[in-house]
Amino acid sequence: MILLFFGLSAGAVAKIKGGPFFIWFLIGFCLPFFGTIAALVSRTERSTPLRACPECGNVVPIHDQVCNSCGADLDFPEPEDEDEDEDEAAVAPGQERLF
Repeated sequence: MILLFFGLSAGAVAKIKGGPFFIWFLIGFCLPFFGTIAALVSRTERSTPLRACPECGNVVPIHDQVCNSCGADLDFPEPEDEDEDEDEAAVAPGQERLF
């Protein structure tokens, strides 16, 4: 009964975070206390940023290196310059930049 409880708690926590219920249920069932703790500290799948594949347009998590749909290699995107974005936002629409 205790093993079932730990399995259900690990599975429920993982499902809330966007992970697979059954796999985490088995982990929590086999490793009673540690499975639930592992489910609590695992990353949240729902908050992972996404990007579109340039070849087929399939939306994949940003940490994937290969597209699941077409198999294209994906480069890690370059970080955008925040200074340029802030400068562009400071100029009102219809105004010219003088510098």
